[in-house]
Amino acid sequence: MRLTTKGRFAVTAMLDLALRSGNGPVTLAGISDRQKISLSYLEQLFGKLRRNALVESVRGPGGGYCLAKDTSVMSIADIIRAVDEPIDATQCGGKENCLDDHRCMTHQLWSDLNRHIYEYLDAVKLSDLVATQREQASTVSVVKDQRVMDKRAPKAAAA
Repeated sequence: MRLTTKGRFAVTAMLDLALRSGNGPVTLAGISDRQKISLSYLEQLFGKLRRNALVESVRGPGGGYCLAKDTSVMSIADIIRAVDEPIDATQCGGKENCLDDHRCMTHQLWSDLNRHIYEYLDAVKLSDLVATQREQASTVSVVKDQRVMDKRAPKAAAA
């Protein structure tokens, strides 16, 4: 499969944006710092995301990017497609010229895999990833709070 860093970084950046979207526009510099993605690479990705109406840019002081759609309607496949990332496991790019300009014996297998991957990524919404991240953050917070409480609690006297 040819899912490269372009698609992965686009999804990561969009998730970062979605997690912070309630606080106004989010800067690419902030996403770059938090996710360790090159700022110039993010600028390229967000140009494509903006042209595909997934994000909106806000100019001026306090500017940055906001989501253009609700996270519940934005699928991971939408994000990957927006940055021109192919979701394709075939050797021929779906052209059926895999073997000497003819369809190879396993072409249908890889085409079916493409369909399943696409269906899965289309079914996963950005809101699903946001919920998962918030749930994980909540769990980590509870564990940290418990560790702090354990350190503060007086030790029981040995009998």
